[in-house]
Amino acid sequence: MQPNGQSTINRWWRVVGGLSMNLALGTLYGWSVFVAPLEARFGWKRAQTSMVFTIAVIVFALSFVLAGRIQDKFGPLPCSLAGGILVSLGFFLCSYTTSLTYLYICFGVIAGLGNGFGYATPIPVMAKWFPDKRGLAVGLAVGGYGAGSAIFGPLSQLKLIPAYGLPATFQILGAIFFVMTLVGALLLRNPPAGYKPAGWSPAQVKSAAAAREFSPGEMLRTRTFYLMWVGYALGCSAGLMVISQLVPFAKSVGIAAAALSTMTLVVGAFGNASGRILSGWMSDRLGRINVLRTMIGICIFAMPALYAAGSTVALLYAAVFVVYWCYGTQLSVNGVAAADFWGTKNAGVNYGILFTAWGVAGIIGPRIGGVLYDRYHNYQAAFYTAAGLAAVALLCELGARRPAVIGVVRA
Repeated sequence: MQPNGQSTINRWWRVVGGLSMNLALGTLYGWSVFVAPLEARFGWKRAQTSMVFTIAVIVFALSFVLAGRIQDKFGPLPCSLAGGILVSLGFFLCSYTTSLTYLYICFGVIAGLGNGFGYATPIPVMAKWFPDKRGLAVGLAVGGYGAGSAIFGPLSQLKLIPAYGLPATFQILGAIFFVMTLVGALLLRNPPAGYKPAGWSPAQVKSAAAAREFSPGEMLRTRTFYLMWVGYALGCSAGLMVISQLVPFAKSVGIAAAALSTMTLVVGAFGNASGRILSGWMSDRLGRINVLRTMIGICIFAMPALYAAGSTVALLYAAVFVVYWCYGTQLSVNGVAAADFWGTKNAGVNYGILFTAWGVAGIIGPRIGGVLYDRYHNYQAAFYTAAGLAAVALLCELGARRPAVIGVVRA
């Protein structure tokens, strides 16, 4: 058995691995910095380049289920290593883009697969190493996903693309991501069977479900799964509506280009990362569902507040930060809640199934913003509809409870 100090250092290295992996993967959120150079280079339309991100989101969400099963069966190394290789390869191949179809395959499919396989590993690994601080550890690991765009977005937009051009930027990023994800994959290992942190003893189990490991089929027979799935999908739809429409909304109210860049790449990313980390930490103390309810409740009011902020830069920054915080909360706390409610043995595939809600949100959110703007030629209806989706998500979370028994879900 390792000395207590060594054991503590050992498990915090897993957090470093998850952070390194997710910082690279999180550049998916920085896709917008490549849009204008691609459109200028090839003459493509916004709807065409936007489809790249949509494909990546869908592939990411769907591959997460398969990746979670592989992670549960074979361990984190092959899954995270495959994710790192795929996302790095996808970026590198984007440097040879000559057609939309090629770009859809390289960024949408290959990099999307890399995100699914890479992101599937840190949450189950953190849940096993940190039963005492599960929310904080998962939040720190996946917080890198929110922060990745804040680092590599400005680096690409302000330094790499102007200095080296778009193709070379894709190659440089691919090389950087390969190193980062390789380090992450090598650090992400499961603890020994029966591992418990030194000095920690589990709290008294309050229900039969808390003491057992649920298979995916058993999880799907609990009411809580469906309530959380709908809450996850609609809550993230509200956030992704804002993320997908923030740049055109800000331009429509006269925000200057410099302020716009800071808002989208720094303020939003920092809010996203803060929500993942600090809400994860709060959930250790206040409870997973309680934190989800609180942040989704705040989101209901933050959506119309963001619209009302208009061209007032300081108020807009504050509202963007809050909306991204609420969105980031759902990406970390739902993963921890899945491990708490249905166990860590099948945490990869179980959370992968729950995570399909995020993939659906990636379709619903942007569509709401685009369709309602086209109909009314302003964003008021879109922001208020997003608030309505958040309200329904809150109702679902209010109905969610720790599963106590396995039973057939009835209409």
